[in-house]
Amino acid sequence: MNDLAVNLEGVCKKYPHFTLDNVSLQLPTGGIMGFIGANGAGKSTTIRILMGLVYQDRGTVTVLGHVMPAQQAAAKRDIGFVSEDMRLFKTATLAWHMEFIRSIYPGWDEAHAQVLVKRFDLNPAQKIKGLSHGQRVKATLLLALARRPRLLVLDEPTTGLDPVARREVLGALMEVLTDDRRTILFSSHNTLDVEQISDRITFIDRGRIIDSGDKEAYLDRWRRIRLDVPAGVVLPSLPGAVGGVGRGGASGGGEGGRVAVITTGQFDSSMTAAYQRAGAVVHAIESMTLEEIFVANVMSRREGPAL
Repeated sequence: MNDLAVNLEGVCKKYPHFTLDNVSLQLPTGGIMGFIGANGAGKSTTIRILMGLVYQDRGTVTVLGHVMPAQQAAAKRDIGFVSEDMRLFKTATLAWHMEFIRSIYPGWDEAHAQVLVKRFDLNPAQKIKGLSHGQRVKATLLLALARRPRLLVLDEPTTGLDPVARREVLGALMEVLTDDRRTILFSSHNTLDVEQISDRITFIDRGRIIDSGDKEAYLDRWRRIRLDVPAGVVLPSLPGAVGGVGRGGASGGGEGGRVAVITTGQFDSSMTAAYQRAGAVVHAIESMTLEEIFVANVMSRREGPAL
């Protein structure tokens, strides 16, 4: 963790109806972090602070070794930024934009740009106003990727894309990481995209970081446990259980019994053994998707302790 492409510590930003509260986030060089949150959770505010577009009220931000926002000009030479609300010049062609970016950034790789033109099925002679939403997103991504930036910061880049366009974009991002000196911060509320390409995950909700860590570790330790609970059986309260639901009826453990579904972020075999000792019958232990993990994590914090 000594070589950090992005390091936010105790970052706060207060607006009249929203507060980014004590956000700390570390992204090692060569990694790809999925930054996941619902709309309005604080993803874009965090990224704008990271990019020097918004100044934090408190806390420190370092990007590629540069303190932000004071040294943002130096940092941005090596950052490629793509946001869903970025706008290109409507009456200019993609070729004009490519030449404009090439004239500014010495690191522009024309050969790579031409590869991306073909991969994204773009026509450089076409004016921006004639492009579809998906084509505009791919054009913006091309302009960032062809610079070969050390850090890619992507704010909801796949929003509104059709499945083919999404696959093209995600494939291009995966190629970036064949160079272990390059890093991606990928903000999205689409957990499927994040799950496919990220090696680290950070969850944000209501302006607070609620969890952050290695993606595979998340997927390994989160489980959904389905139980039949006979009448009179009381399930033990176990560490790591962040959510649970139950229902009565004969489809449970017989007359007066119930079915219980326990969600846990710290699964191990001792949990099922504890439920069995209490008298419950374990019917299934299920893996969870990243979306299910995110929702369970958020809801457990909003609603309080589990069963």
